[in-house]
Amino acid sequence: MKKIFAIRWSDGHPSTPNLCRWSDGRPRPSRKKLLEAKYCALLLVLFSLAVSAFGGQIVDRVVTTVNGHVILQSDWEQEVALEALSNGRDPDSFTIPERKAALDRLVDQELLREQVRPSQPAASEQVAARVAEVRKLQPNWATEQGWHATLQRYGLTQAELEKRMSDEIQLMKLVEDRLRPSIQIDQHAVESYYHDQLLPEMKKGGSATPLTEVFGRIKDLLAEKKMNELLTGWLASLRSGSHINPPESSSGEQNR
Repeated sequence: MKKIFAIRWSDGHPSTPNLCRWSDGRPRPSRKKLLEAKYCALLLVLFSLAVSAFGGQIVDRVVTTVNGHVILQSDWEQEVALEALSNGRDPDSFTIPERKAALDRLVDQELLREQVRPSQPAASEQVAARVAEVRKLQPNWATEQGWHATLQRYGLTQAELEKRMSDEIQLMKLVEDRLRPSIQIDQHAVESYYHDQLLPEMKKGGSATPLTEVFGRIKDLLAEKKMNELLTGWLASLRSGSHINPPESSSGEQNR
C-alpha cells in the first residue's frame, strides 16, 4: 500500500493551507459571517455618505400635513429664520409660542395656496425692494460681506430668501385681489375714526391735523384693518374644513 506523505515547509507547517484557520492558528470566520460583515460595512459607508451630503445634519422629517401636503422640519426652521431676519432678531431667541406661530403661518400659507395658487413669481423689483428693507435693519448688513455672513448664520441663501419673499408677495397680492372688492370704507367710517380715536390722541400732543389732510391715510388704515378681519375669518373657515395633522409635541420645543 502506497503511503502518501504530507509535504511540509521548512518550519514544519503543512504546505496545504487549513481552510478553517488562518496561518497563525486563529479560526477563519464562516462564509455567512463574512457576508454579514460586508453588509454592515456597506451600510456604514452609505450612512457616512448621507451624513456628508447633509453637512452632518439629521435627514429632514415631517412636522405636520395640510390636506396631504407635507410641511418639513426644514420648512419650519426656514420660516423661523426668515421671521427673525425680517425683524433683526436672533432665531435662537424665539420662544416656543413664537415658533408655534411660525408653524401656524406655514399652515395658513398652504391653505391659501390651495385657493389662490400663484401662477408666476412676483416682480424682481418688488423682491429686491423687500430685501433692501431688511438689509437696513442692521448697519453691518449694508455691506456684501456682512450680508452674506448674516445669511450664513441664519442658515439661508440669497436665492432661498428671494424665493420665499417672492412667494409671500405674490400670495398676498392674490389674496388682496380676492378680498379687496368686498371692502367699502365710506366717509362716515373715516370721520368716526378721526373724531373718536385719532383726534383725542393728537390733542394729547398739543396739536391736531385737519381731517382733510389725513382722510386718505385713515381710509387706507380702515381698509387694511377690514382686510385683516376678512382674512382671519377666511382662514378660520379653511381650517375648519381641512385635514390638518397636529404637529408632534416635541417638535415645538426644538431649537435651531
